[in-house]
Amino acid sequence: MNRLLITGGSGYLGRHLVRLAAESFPGSFGYTAFSADPLALPQGVTLDLRDGPAVTRFVTDFTPDAVIHTAGSNRTPDMTAVIVEGTRHVAEATAAVGARLIHLSTDSVFDGRDAPYDETAAPAPLNEYGRAKAAAEAIVAGHPNAVIVRTSLIYGLEEMDNGTAWMAAALRAGRPVTLFTNQIRNPVWVETLCRACLELVDHPYRGILNVAGRQAMTRAAFGLRLLDWWGMTARETLTLAPDESGRWPLDCRMDVGMASRLLRVSLWGVDEVLEKN
Repeated sequence: MNRLLITGGSGYLGRHLVRLAAESFPGSFGYTAFSADPLALPQGVTLDLRDGPAVTRFVTDFTPDAVIHTAGSNRTPDMTAVIVEGTRHVAEATAAVGARLIHLSTDSVFDGRDAPYDETAAPAPLNEYGRAKAAAEAIVAGHPNAVIVRTSLIYGLEEMDNGTAWMAAALRAGRPVTLFTNQIRNPVWVETLCRACLELVDHPYRGILNVAGRQAMTRAAFGLRLLDWWGMTARETLTLAPDESGRWPLDCRMDVGMASRLLRVSLWGVDEVLEKN
């Protein structure tokens, strides 16, 4: 692949992916940002993915060989439109120019009642975010050359992920923070996920692929490990407790065996990542 397009360049995953592409992608690349572009690289373009004609014009003009679609946050008021309609516009535009599509999804498409989940598991979302991501998956499933990458909690060691940054700021300010002892995920190092996405650009695989860390952890254990890593000692307002809200799936352990066999990148768990860094 000679021309790569990355959506969501202003988001946490997108920023890391753009930086890695700038260092290692052998061809040319571009990226889109929803509003302010924190990277401010010449390859960046501001684009609202909800604007279908604008997406079509841009993709047609750029003519990518592959698109990595990371855009779509659960923190925006127009979340469903950004995730569902944005994905529809990207999928249609990429299919029209014959580009391969790598689409980022989430373990939140599951209800947490039938773990561990492999690539054959059907979505059963519990909340609006999960339903939007499941709808986006259904759209991408109609693309002739696509991979749906289901992943989990994303974290980094050079820049705090959004969740850890929020937690650290709240604890410093003395605000209450609860880490759930019964929510289980497979946290993934952002470096691992980015390298997997770039590897998939030229990989023949099509369909759903679970890409996450091979170590399942509760959110409480994960949060405490990251607080230790970042040297956060202010924990007077931190509570460990089960999540009883019913709004989020509890056990979303993922089977990452297929990705481990297909990809060169190692799907290290949290303990392995921290030990090696």
